[in-house]
Amino acid sequence: MKKITLTVFALAAFGISVLAQQSPITIKKSVTRHGPEQGSLIIIGGNVGAQRDIWDKFTELAGGKEKAVLVVVTTATGDSAAFDQKGVEEVKRQTGIKNVTLLHTSDIKEANSEKFIAPLKKATAVYFEGGRQWRIADSYLNTLTHQAFIEVLNRGGVIAGSSAGATILGSFLWRGDTRGAHILVGDHTQGLAFLKNSAIDQHLLVRNRQFDLVDFIRKSPELIGIGLDEATAVLVQQDTLQVLGKSFVAIYDYAHIINDSNKHVADGREDFTTSSGPFFFLRNGQRYDLAARKVIAEAKKTNTAKN
Repeated sequence: MKKITLTVFALAAFGISVLAQQSPITIKKSVTRHGPEQGSLIIIGGNVGAQRDIWDKFTELAGGKEKAVLVVVTTATGDSAAFDQKGVEEVKRQTGIKNVTLLHTSDIKEANSEKFIAPLKKATAVYFEGGRQWRIADSYLNTLTHQAFIEVLNRGGVIAGSSAGATILGSFLWRGDTRGAHILVGDHTQGLAFLKNSAIDQHLLVRNRQFDLVDFIRKSPELIGIGLDEATAVLVQQDTLQVLGKSFVAIYDYAHIINDSNKHVADGREDFTTSSGPFFFLRNGQRYDLAARKVIAEAKKTNTAKN
């Protein structure tokens, strides 16, 4: 256990070293524990399809169909996506946003150029397509483009991603190995960290991945683990997370994992906001406080019917 923990910290330290040598990014102390101080994140578990509540919220936060300026990042798909507009056209169709630009490179030097980041300077929204998350890390991590993504959030914009495009939004790059997604902690471990101190998994229930994050979070108590099923997303604003979509989101918290006394009851009644296992699920509409690490109680419905 100790060896694995030190390995994770060593990899993180290596990332900081690279950042110091190469990066134009200015890292500031944040008042939030996990989420962005400004702007919004929409993190999608893959195969979003035509899930309207997810797309409509993204379009709304981007500024609306007419005013939004959207940049779609296709790098995770591979170099063929530089010419294939299929993914971009699908995002345009689902959102109705008219001003959409494709952003693609596998060259870190290009990602460090002012010319390349020009579309991001006016962007109100960024969407990361799925594929392999390590391709995004190789192309953009600690570059001018990475800084430009952060500035979109700082202006109050929205950044979204699906599947690999979801995992890259976290700080620890889960399933980031170039040999395959079955390797959980691999040769790429640093994400873009729009969601700080986090590890994000996707395709959770469809691919029976719900137990994969448990041991990792047990060894990495500073991180929050988030697992998203398909056609399901979390909206994160500051340190508040809200579930969108048709399935479930799993939360992996160190204190919950090691709390053997958790009997899944509260005041003598079953507590549906937690579980006696190493993770618990949230459904559509439920909210979670990432700073306090607790479910936000839903407002009780009042009967307003008149006699």
